[in-house]
Amino acid sequence: MTEPVPRPPTRDLLADLGLPAGDLHPLPPSARRFPDGAHYRVEIPSVEGPRCVQAVLEEADRLEVPVTRLSQGTGIGLLTDAEISAMVDLTAGAGIELSLFARPSAGWDASAMSLAPAGAVLAPAVRGQDQFAAVVDEIRRAADLGVRSVLVADVGVLSVFGRLRASGVLPADMQAKVSVMLPVANPATAEVLVGLGADTLNLPADLTLAQIAAVRAAVAAPLDIYVEAPDTIGGFVRHYELPRLVHVAAPVYAKFGLRNAPDVYPSGSHLDATTVALSRERVRRARLGLDLLHRSGVKAICSTPGAAGLALARP
Repeated sequence: MTEPVPRPPTRDLLADLGLPAGDLHPLPPSARRFPDGAHYRVEIPSVEGPRCVQAVLEEADRLEVPVTRLSQGTGIGLLTDAEISAMVDLTAGAGIELSLFARPSAGWDASAMSLAPAGAVLAPAVRGQDQFAAVVDEIRRAADLGVRSVLVADVGVLSVFGRLRASGVLPADMQAKVSVMLPVANPATAEVLVGLGADTLNLPADLTLAQIAAVRAAVAAPLDIYVEAPDTIGGFVRHYELPRLVHVAAPVYAKFGLRNAPDVYPSGSHLDATTVALSRERVRRARLGLDLLHRSGVKAICSTPGAAGLALARP
């Protein structure tokens, strides 16, 4: 009887593939940085229209919060050309990146599965080729109006985005920001999505610091991480972890969502008073987080508006 061939440990196989052998519980510091040398940037999500943009700009100035990215969740298709142009003008003038969501998706379509308990994972996916074509058309429309960053929640859309950018159909300086709705829960997935064209990765809101550190070890792309998450994705308030988050995840976008707030998607003028108030409070939450970071004694550089590497809109 022949002796069995020794099996190499799985952790060694993963290491040979360039992946961490496990979650990085020692929480090693990240040596990576944004192009301007900064460790972190501030993102305000769910900024749903021009009036919300204006509110964020006013509150950021009042509270001295160096916001460098605004993201929107309702989608390009539910904004008029005039509204997108107004958002482009406001953010470009302030040196702040504007990222609009590339929809439609199954969750807002006639998909029964996306409403079923076991099928909710389908909700952010693009359902069918007609819908896929509509998403790509909306991305092209945003590009024509000067937007240079879009949120993507579907692997196929990300792949086509990368190919269209490489071929020159989309602007070379346009970026794909992976949405939190496209789970990047481990280093190998992070590698795949970066390979498809992702410029920043929004990690699930509940990853531990050790799990985040493992993703950072695998990819150089900036990570987007909710310091405070809306109730729809867990409602976590992790302000106290911000110093260690910056330590292990740099370069990282610290995202300040809002717990105990209504789900306003899809938004519109009928919700203006609510969305504007929520936008202002998110900036206030960012101020609280930055104050905590400063008190911690962690020496970390924060990008300021107009920093290198931002996908600034072009009016």
